Amino acid sequence: METLSQNVAHGGVQGVYKHASRATGTDMTFSVFVPPHEEGAKLPVVWYLSGLTCTHANVTEKGEYRKACSELGLIFVAPDTSPRGEGVPDDPAGAYDFGLGAGFYVDATQEPYASNYSMWTYVTQELPELIANGFPADMERQSIMGHSMGGHGALTIGLSYPDRYKAVSAFAPIVAPSQVPWGQKALAGYLGPDRADWRRHDAVALIEGGARQAAILVDQGGADAFLSEQLQPELLRAACERADIPLTLNIHDGYDHSYYFISTFMDAQLRWHAERI
Repeated sequence: METLSQNVAHGGVQGVYKHASRATGTDMTFSVFVPPHEEGAKLPVVWYLSGLTCTHANVTEKGEYRKACSELGLIFVAPDTSPRGEGVPDDPAGAYDFGLGAGFYVDATQEPYASNYSMWTYVTQELPELIANGFPADMERQSIMGHSMGGHGALTIGLSYPDRYKAVSAFAPIVAPSQVPWGQKALAGYLGPDRADWRRHDAVALIEGGARQAAILVDQGGADAFLSEQLQPELLRAACERADIPLTLNIHDGYDHSYYFISTFMDAQLRWHAERI
């Protein structure tokens, strides 16, 4: 694992790292913030999954998480959103919502994507091994959060591994990708046309199938241009009500889909996570 850069921030260390990934067959980059801590201490880990077109750097540069993580003693890990590099297949038309920057946190089964797009395995298996071995991380205390496509990833991963992730939250997540254009394009392209194969990567479908979490927090901008067509948080609310999962769904009037929205409510989400891990 190669350190690309490290910068001291709020008394902690922000590092950007690159490694050869077995899961994706490419070099992958990720960011880790380690807060101030006593020598020998093991710290809880918060995973942050980013959205369409993003890399690890979007939240690193705009997310406003360092102050809260320093105060709360949280390691903050931000992976990339897809494999990258020469030979990695992209959307045939170069669209932003599939291919590079749009891995959707699934393990692709369809060619030509199956060789590289194993983001589920990367985020849930390979990268946690690196974090456990390379950082002062207490892997018994993990939580997960994300934005948009990354909110989808956080919800589906958190619901699939409820014993591992003690808290799950999201900013403007795609809650039911099987029912919206972004998700339908991505799941069909990566997993094929059989919708039964999509269900394990759809938060609403997972809940309908019996998946549970102790509680879920979602912050959603009321002026988000993608709210009605792509996000549809009311579907998650209905599924959680039927399953008796405590869901806090905050609709914030006037806020859009951008990092201005995320940075405004990042502190509150991290404090919610810290109470649970």
